[in-house]
Parts: sequence; C-alpha cells; structure tokens
Amino acid sequence: MNGVLIIDKPAGLTSHDVVNRVRRILGQRSVGHMGTLDPMATGILPLVTGNFTRLAQFYVSSEKAYEGVIRFGFSTDTYDAEGEATSEPQDVTLSADQVESIAAGFRGVVEQMPPPFSAKKIHGVPAYKLARKQKEVVLEPVQVEIKEFEILGVEGDRVRFRARVASGTYMRSVAHDMGKAIGCGAHLESLRRTAVAEFTVDDAVTLEQLSACGQTSGDASVNPISSVEEFFIHPRKVLPQFPSVTADEMTVARILSGRTVNLPDLSRARQVKVFAGQRELLAIATRIAGSLFHPKIVLAAGIVHEPC
Repeated sequence: MNGVLIIDKPAGLTSHDVVNRVRRILGQRSVGHMGTLDPMATGILPLVTGNFTRLAQFYVSSEKAYEGVIRFGFSTDTYDAEGEATSEPQDVTLSADQVESIAAGFRGVVEQMPPPFSAKKIHGVPAYKLARKQKEVVLEPVQVEIKEFEILGVEGDRVRFRARVASGTYMRSVAHDMGKAIGCGAHLESLRRTAVAEFTVDDAVTLEQLSACGQTSGDASVNPISSVEEFFIHPRKVLPQFPSVTADEMTVARILSGRTVNLPDLSRARQVKVFAGQRELLAIATRIAGSLFHPKIVLAAGIVHEPC
C-alpha cells in the first residue's frame, strides 16, 4: 500500500509510537513519518507508506505552522510543561503591549539555541539521551526563520500564539527565550501543529478513526484495505510544487525499467510527478533537456528503483 496519510497525533505519544500503531492497523511494515512531533504536542503528523517512503526526502525542509500557549513565571529543563522546573515560580501578570514588544524580536531570521532535550546530535548521540542521563549537553545556536508569530491573547501569565516557521525551528526555545527576555522564566505549556508543507488539519485522521476503519475486516462485504485507503491523500495533491504529467502505456513501461522518456510537459519545471491514469503516481522525474526526463525515483506498486 503506497500513500501519504496525515495523522492527528494525540498528546502523550511519540512520533515513533504513532508509526508503530499505524503499522499494526495497516498490517504493513513500511511506514515512516515526515517530521517529528514532541510527545506533549498534538496535531498533524504526515506519514508515508510503502514505496512512498521515498518521498520523505522532499519534505526535509518543510515549513510548519503551530498554535499554542506559553506559560510565564518559571522555566523547565525541557522548555515545556513535561519538564522539571529550573527556576522559582513567580506570580506574573503580563500586558498585551509588553508581550507584543518581546514577540517582535522573535520574528524573521534569528539565532536560536535548541533545547537540551532535543534530537540534535552531539558526536552522533541525540542530545535528549545525554540530558536524560544528566550529562552535559553543549549545543551551538542555529539560524532559524520565524515567518509569522502572532499573539492571539494574553491572560494573566499565559500567552496564546500562532506561528509559521521554517524547518528546524523549536517553539519550545521561543517560549524559553521569551521568558528570559522578560526576566521571569517561561515554558511551552501546549502546542498543536496545524500544517506541514501542503498538509493541514483538514487532511488529518485520528488513530481511532483509522483503527475503526481497519476493523471492518470483520464484515465480509467490506474490503478493509480499500476502506483505509479512503483516508490517504490523493497523490495529485502531494508535492504541489511539481507539475503532474500523465504517461501513456509505452512511456509507463520505460519508466518502470528506469529508462529516460519524453514527457508532454510544458511547464519547464525541473522535476515532475509522472502518473499512470489519475491516481497511480509512478515516479518523480528530472528534466534532462527539452521534453526528455529521467525517472529519479520510481514509486509504482511493488517496484522500488532509484536510477543512478
């Protein structure tokens, strides 16, 4: 089963937990995620199944959108509500003007220190593994881009926000750094991811919905696989930056063998999605010259071929 599935992750599960559950529901080992989501966080977690796991490489630098709440008054070692307090709690009452003034400094391209409890690697070891063992975690600041950071409301010591950020940005670090800027400490109390690349919460399905659909195997009149596939994103909506081209039978045969082909593409794009019919995404092809393309990745069912 090849496809893209958007899961609305509940709080308390790691991204790998979600992958394992979907593997069991689908009865399929080849399932991966496109962008880790912290256990505390909820929201969309894009998954790829079957040969479509090869598409994950195109989402490494995907833009993401979030909504959440920052709590001021004390900081934590994880920079979120699941960590241990690292400063004495303070009674804090914030004004909208005060928060907006601080938030302005976090918009655009900024230097950010990743949280010690993060997947950033130190000599090949994820930082969170060292932090859990109470070993020293020395990370370097990285340049990130916060494209939008909107303050939605201020209530006492809590601030609701909406953000759109480039890949690699930690909203936990934003919360922590805002607390330092105000001088009272802060951490991320809640976070919901509302978009990754072209995918939004409107595309998402819960694990409960997916599991219930998979259980229709008890009804002999229902094909459980076809029922589950109704939750998959239509392949023509995936990677919208690549134009879609429909290949004829002869061209399909050449693509499946990894050979160069002529495609009827007038977009002049460097890469295109090649389809057989409306739904079967065969390959991502790269233009060589004119209308001549080489299949970079062949995705057809039962075939995994990456030409050199």
